[in-house]
Amino acid sequence: MVRPVIGIIGNSYLINDQYPAHAAGSMNCQAIAEVSRAVPVIVPSCPSLIEVQDLLDTCDGFLFTGGRPNVHPEEYGEAETEAHGAFDRSRDRIALPLIRSCIERGQPIFGVCRGFQEVNVAMGGTLYPEIRDLPGRMNHRMPPDGTLEEKFELRHAVTFTEGGPFHKLLGAREVMTNTLHGQGIKAAGERVVIDGFAPDGTPEAIYIKDAPGFSLSVQWHPEYRAAQDPVSRLLFEAFGEAAAQWAAGERPQILKSA
Repeated sequence: MVRPVIGIIGNSYLINDQYPAHAAGSMNCQAIAEVSRAVPVIVPSCPSLIEVQDLLDTCDGFLFTGGRPNVHPEEYGEAETEAHGAFDRSRDRIALPLIRSCIERGQPIFGVCRGFQEVNVAMGGTLYPEIRDLPGRMNHRMPPDGTLEEKFELRHAVTFTEGGPFHKLLGAREVMTNTLHGQGIKAAGERVVIDGFAPDGTPEAIYIKDAPGFSLSVQWHPEYRAAQDPVSRLLFEAFGEAAAQWAAGERPQILKSA
């Protein structure tokens, strides 16, 4: 059987502070190849190099990854401040319209961390620039020091809606997750359903209401040891199955009648 192709939305980097590159984390590629059973393809998220329609025609699904740059606040109608951090406007111009097109078509998407935030913004939602500055919220950022294992350790619970898609998929209403983000959902976008929360009320899991295809996104990083972690494994397996169905020509009902 031919494996589905998953586009992994990349980020822009400077190697040695000099050489520009488009890249995605090895963990993301491994999770797609080993758990989703798909072919990982890193997408250079730059509108001068590629168009959204090219991506829709080439890939069977898309993983919207985490990244240090944040979605620019102009994308959700707010002014830029120092608290909003660094940006990648080229990624904004690829990722946001791509998300909207995939949701309309029923083409599978899976958002992780920044990708989770991109899905919300693409659907008209807004973001807080710094969660830890809000009253009653915990610090969701990764520890500044320590080993990779310590940065990605499971740090808090996420509680899902009874009978919601995450509860059904994972077989539990509460799971433990890592947390490595500074921003978070302020107002949910149109059709964005918040299906899971951290203990401090921070949204951690969303899906798109009435979306014809796979549309789950999480604020944590399930790509870390995805094959070993039971929660991560189920998420990436389900995403891979959805992409395989798309690759096989199985389209949502909304498209079959078109």
